[in-house]
Amino acid sequence: MKQAGQIVLFRFPHTNLEEGKPRPALLLGKLPGKYDDWLICMISSQIRHSISDFDEIVEEADTDFADSGLKAASLIRVGRLTVVDGEILLGAIGQIATDRLQRIKGRLAEWLLRS
Repeated sequence: MKQAGQIVLFRFPHTNLEEGKPRPALLLGKLPGKYDDWLICMISSQIRHSISDFDEIVEEADTDFADSGLKAASLIRVGRLTVVDGEILLGAIGQIATDRLQRIKGRLAEWLLRS
């Protein structure tokens, strides 16, 4: 069963819309309505792309790293969002801590309210 805070695998398309290889993504929340649509954000191992006070880095020393299912320190790219049908998600690999999920949602909400 899908739930916010899970890390799932998803085939993020390339910029030319060709299908990409499976990549981790964070489930932020199910959209309202009868469809199984989810707001997700991309996760990358390219930590150097981090935007300070916006993105979230999950490091090996973090208490929720083992539960995340990530293989290395990773960057949750809060600004890299998409909505997908839950049917095309390739399955969950882990979960982040509830406080981390709330922090990410808070940053996204603050940015939307300022924009």
